[in-house]
Amino acid sequence: MEQINKQLSEELHLSLKQVEATVGLIDEGNTIPFIARYRKEATGGISDEVLRDFDERLKYLRNLQTRKQEVISNIEEQGKLTEELKNDILAAKVLQKVEDLYRPFKQKKSTRASKAIDKGLEPLADILWEQTFTGDLKAEAAQYISEEKEVLSAEDAIEGAKDIVAERISDNATNRELIRQANLNHGVITSKAADPETSTVYDMYYDYSEGVNKIANHRVLAINRGEKEKILKVKLESPDEQIIAALKKQLITNPNASTRPELEAAVEDAYKRLISPSIEREVRSMLTERAEEEAIKVFGKNTKSLLLVPPVKDMRILAVDPSYRTGCKLAVLDETGKLLDYATVYPNAPVNKVKEAQDKMMALIEKYDLNIIPIGNGTASRETEKVVSDMINESDREIYYTIVSEAGASVYSASKLATAEYPDIDVSIRGAISIGRRLQDPLAELVKIDPKSIGVGQYQHDVNQKKLEEQLKNVVEDCVNSVGVDLNTATPSLLNYVSGITATTAKNIVAYRDDKGKFNERAELLKVKRLGPKVFEQCAGFLRIPKGKNILDNTSVHPESYETAIKLLEMLGYDLEDLGHEGFKAIENKIAEQGEIAVKEPKQHVTGKGFEALKALKQPKRSAQQTHMLKLNDGLNRLAKELGVGLPTLKDIVEELKKPGRDPREDMPKPIFKSDVLKMEDLRPDMVLTGTVRNVVDFGAFVDIGVKQDGLVHISQICDKFIKHPMEVLSVGDLVTVKILSVDLQRQKISLTMKNVE
Repeated sequence: MEQINKQLSEELHLSLKQVEATVGLIDEGNTIPFIARYRKEATGGISDEVLRDFDERLKYLRNLQTRKQEVISNIEEQGKLTEELKNDILAAKVLQKVEDLYRPFKQKKSTRASKAIDKGLEPLADILWEQTFTGDLKAEAAQYISEEKEVLSAEDAIEGAKDIVAERISDNATNRELIRQANLNHGVITSKAADPETSTVYDMYYDYSEGVNKIANHRVLAINRGEKEKILKVKLESPDEQIIAALKKQLITNPNASTRPELEAAVEDAYKRLISPSIEREVRSMLTERAEEEAIKVFGKNTKSLLLVPPVKDMRILAVDPSYRTGCKLAVLDETGKLLDYATVYPNAPVNKVKEAQDKMMALIEKYDLNIIPIGNGTASRETEKVVSDMINESDREIYYTIVSEAGASVYSASKLATAEYPDIDVSIRGAISIGRRLQDPLAELVKIDPKSIGVGQYQHDVNQKKLEEQLKNVVEDCVNSVGVDLNTATPSLLNYVSGITATTAKNIVAYRDDKGKFNERAELLKVKRLGPKVFEQCAGFLRIPKGKNILDNTSVHPESYETAIKLLEMLGYDLEDLGHEGFKAIENKIAEQGEIAVKEPKQHVTGKGFEALKALKQPKRSAQQTHMLKLNDGLNRLAKELGVGLPTLKDIVEELKKPGRDPREDMPKPIFKSDVLKMEDLRPDMVLTGTVRNVVDFGAFVDIGVKQDGLVHISQICDKFIKHPMEVLSVGDLVTVKILSVDLQRQKISLTMKNVE
């Protein structure tokens, strides 16, 4: 474990003390959100994102250590373990190296080499391998002729010996690593069309080649998908001649040996028959794994941005799930998301009852005093948007609409969860409800949907599904816990993502709430079935109780810190009743008063003469803001010592006390509300528009500018400086100003730029 800790420290640039403390917390069963939020003193303030990487790497290194011991034990049982081999295995940094070292000792299926060994040809193979023989090899090989063993000639014996040597070369870890690196550095991925005459979305890969060390991750996944669909034929072209030459140079130590021609032939056979196909699979697997990991991370970050889109609060809405033949489904929701009414209208083809649909929508708007109309972005979205826009323009009421992603709404509508929530409501209406609630509280609604169906990924259906699900579970968990959950309104779906709470515990919480009524304080959680002290410790700080007995229950202050928070308030001349009031915002000033940083400017010691002395006198004075911050930090340090609490915890407490019940999503970009519609035909080059980032991928970002098709801002058009990935600048949900570069109506493509936009 000491070696693992040291490696984690080096790889993640953390102190050994941080690593040891974090490993201890993970091993005690603490969740990542809990450690990130409430154990900052122990970890040194490691973020939840770094902690996720830490946890993943810790598991890998522990699995690696376990595998090393298994391999050593297996080789030892065979009586073939040497001290040198053992040290090589223990020194291996990656699992691939361990498997390479173990390869010669694995139990294999019947091979040409194993058959040759069974025929007693291993001594002849040793003669080839040792390269000291200078006699007549055929005469030597003739000694191994045996009808019983099916060695019918000297040539048969030599061929068998070469097979044994070829397998030795193939099984050598050093040889395999040399060839693997040669392919990674100099190999070329090529793709050809299975049917060049048929045009597909893979046209650009019909005659394509790119170096293994240069090919972008999204191109790897695109080529893989084309191959899987049997549209592309993909191959790794290796630097075969250079590799074979390097192997011969390394392995043939005595050019004068009479066995040299046979050994050279064995080298070529080992490479072409045994090593090359295997290494090609390995290299392509490594490329795929790298590309999948990147795609999963991109998808996770996009999902996080989408989940943290601010909720539209205190709005009564008319949600629209657009369609053609089956009609647009309408759902009326109050400010809390409660379903008040629903209907179906048919403004689009083939029915085209536009006026009737507009009258029905306006009647619902007036009856329920509705403010916002969210429209799903799926089939018939833009046609429906035109109908809604025209209705708004003809009305005197102040109404706005916005486009909402409906990805996954149909999946949710037909799910068991939706059936349980709305047993008497038609499946199609449930989709409209989901669209409306996504606007009111994206996080609470989207957790009900399989994350893969949220629609902000890149090849999410092509990547390792187990890894994807784990990553997305972590992302949703981090989002839910950073925002906090209302204990008295949260569904089991939402509670299930709270730190420490399992699906069973979530159901038990809701069952307790249904039976006993709403929770009045966090401590009541301990009365819930199967929710003991450990689970309470993990989850309590992330659960909120607005208007409960204790206002601290509506903050992220953990119950273990309540006493500290109350003492702090007393020291500053406040009590709990002051929380949330305007006058309480001066808490920072009160803390700064505890500091003893001198308000006076530090004395300026002038040395030197003439110009040097004058330059010293012109040193900038400390600003009032700088002085305040120095006093505030000093005050916090003094209070932390007096209260016997860590400084990070005290700072978090102060932030929560300043604004109890604050939603961190308030700082994120709000949705765009519109009253008019824009068609693709209206677009012209150089037109400047405001849009919302809908998806960020390796090669750019897709932006909704209010027409049917999202526009693409290529990575080269995002900013003037060089960036490795669009996520360095953009996130899903960002509001951006873009300029149109080109519009292709036939291919339905819009090219945008964010550079030089005024």
